[in-house]
Amino acid sequence: MATTADLRVGAVIKYQGDLAVVLESIHRTPGNLRAFYQVKMRVIKNGKLKEERFRSGETIEFVRVETKNFQYLYRDGDSYVFMDSENYEQIPVDPATVGDAAKFLKEGQEVQIARDEQDRVVTVAFPIHVTLRVERTEPGMKGDTATNALKPSTVETGATVMVPLFVNEGDLIRVEVASGSYLDRVKE
Repeated sequence: MATTADLRVGAVIKYQGDLAVVLESIHRTPGNLRAFYQVKMRVIKNGKLKEERFRSGETIEFVRVETKNFQYLYRDGDSYVFMDSENYEQIPVDPATVGDAAKFLKEGQEVQIARDEQDRVVTVAFPIHVTLRVERTEPGMKGDTATNALKPSTVETGATVMVPLFVNEGDLIRVEVASGSYLDRVKE
């Protein structure tokens, strides 16, 4: 058992019988009232966001998780299959655990998977940005670089990304995984 002073971003705690990942923890000391911690967390089982106030010094049950590098292999029906980079063990992961970032997963991509003491997958952490090839988009016109206009494009994973007008089919682009937004073009 630990106290609220040990709360850190990324920590996994047991909250109302479920596991939750701490997204934000702010210590507040309002005027003449008692100090408290304002904590924003995501419940792992259903993905819902929760905000909770904990009194300073309150005991919290932390869950120990082990994080390892895994490589994405393929999608098998209702699950994604990842392989441990060290011992080649393959594990299926539920799409709800992978989250919305799954639309940017391509075969061979490295991710970090955190598992608890019972070997259940708790979180899947993606890289900040990925490089993908544009499969389909409308052709760009000469001189389309002056405006900030965007057009839809389909990348190799099947996801749709809004790109500038000068991006053509076959170009490599860098996409921010969290927002799904175009960052820049990558030279080959």
